[in-house]
Amino acid sequence: MVRVFFILSLFSILLFSKNEKNIYETNCVKCHSKIPVSIDKYFYRYLLKYSSETEVKKAMFEFLKNPTKEKTIMAESFVTRFGIKKKTKLSDEKLMEALDIYWDKYQVFDKLK
Repeated sequence: MVRVFFILSLFSILLFSKNEKNIYETNCVKCHSKIPVSIDKYFYRYLLKYSSETEVKKAMFEFLKNPTKEKTIMAESFVTRFGIKKKTKLSDEKLMEALDIYWDKYQVFDKLK
């Protein structure tokens, strides 16, 4: 009986953790889904401007910690229509975790053949 309970408990934990959303999905995708520009477009704009993983993440981190019109990569018409996003409430560690997930999801370097 104890084995059955243990196996069911383990199964429940695994099932729950598989359905749990990560920090990127919970904090980034959730808000960006409300804007007409898909989240991948931001990534490609950053990649075109900053080129490397380190520089893209650095620029995004700095913008998200202190968003300003001068730091945005979006066109002026976009900023006029939607404004500048609010400062992130994520800790530095959680923000970097989200940026790492974002980078892994959209980076093209390992996907080119």
